[in-house]
Amino acid sequence: MTNATNKKTDSALIIKRLPIFPLKTVLFPEGPLSLKIFEPRYLDMLTECEKSGTGFGVCLIRDGNETGKAADIYLTGTLAQVTFWENRKDGLLGVSVKGERKFHILDKTIEKNELTVAEVKLVELEPVQAVPEQFLPMVTVLEKIMQTLKHPYITLEKKYNNACWVGSRLGELLPLSLEKKQQLLEMNEANARLAMLYEEMLTMGILSE
Repeated sequence: MTNATNKKTDSALIIKRLPIFPLKTVLFPEGPLSLKIFEPRYLDMLTECEKSGTGFGVCLIRDGNETGKAADIYLTGTLAQVTFWENRKDGLLGVSVKGERKFHILDKTIEKNELTVAEVKLVELEPVQAVPEQFLPMVTVLEKIMQTLKHPYITLEKKYNNACWVGSRLGELLPLSLEKKQQLLEMNEANARLAMLYEEMLTMGILSE
């Protein structure tokens, strides 16, 4: 019974066909992202997502570009759901999305229009836990940063007592390399992510021991 239950649970975490948007940015769970869309493959992708009520995946580009030929991507990304559409004055489609669960790519194909489509397994959600006392100064820094931001962060639900949320927001907002941000995304333990960020913030002089 246990094996059968595990298999059923695993299958529930699988998305057989998820369109992937390769970007030179890292989207974290619960994080906002604004996009300007003009390539036909992504316009078609978003139209299909709207019709089916599904999202798409955002993955950091390992090698290549956001336009043209399909880029080589990191295998861990974040499921994104569209929260706002806007036909911009410049003729582009403006889209706001919010990160949901992380996923790991099991297999991927490149379609004729250079759209990457993947079979992915969703990563288990990290448990909600309080920020350890030693990392509370990081929360103070995050609060100050958030007070300076406008859309889309101004409408974001604030969860300063949630270690995973705090680490994710610092990961996306601090001036870290994309490779470092990807490393933080791939971590599945909130306190380990905070510990890594703490060392980075000490190095940058944002915190002092």
